[in-house]
Amino acid sequence: MHIESLMSDQLARYLDLASAQTRMTAENMANIDTPGYRAVGMDFEFEMQHALRDAAAGEGAQPVHVRFEDGLVARPDGNNVSMDRESLNLAEAQLRYRTGVALLKQQYQRAMDAIRVDSGK
Repeated sequence: MHIESLMSDQLARYLDLASAQTRMTAENMANIDTPGYRAVGMDFEFEMQHALRDAAAGEGAQPVHVRFEDGLVARPDGNNVSMDRESLNLAEAQLRYRTGVALLKQQYQRAMDAIRVDSGK
């Protein structure tokens, strides 16, 4: 049985974006000692707005727009990754992901409650 709604689709896209943010942060952390590496990231709010619009239009998920992070201080070797900044980004992505999972669980619980009420009559 597959239960799907616009809300669950939107939450799935939210979780996909939180995962993408986590992957980019992990990539940045893994390359902290790579000379010339430039940190990558995304604008979560911008991506979420586009994901919501696409979900409402019934379109599939689009790829995330990855960008180089500007305005960061580069070391003499050209690398601009800051472990402090990436740790904050990781914590933020984890909070987003946990929030999305909690909301998705709540959404499915409502559906299951409605099924139970309907089958009890």
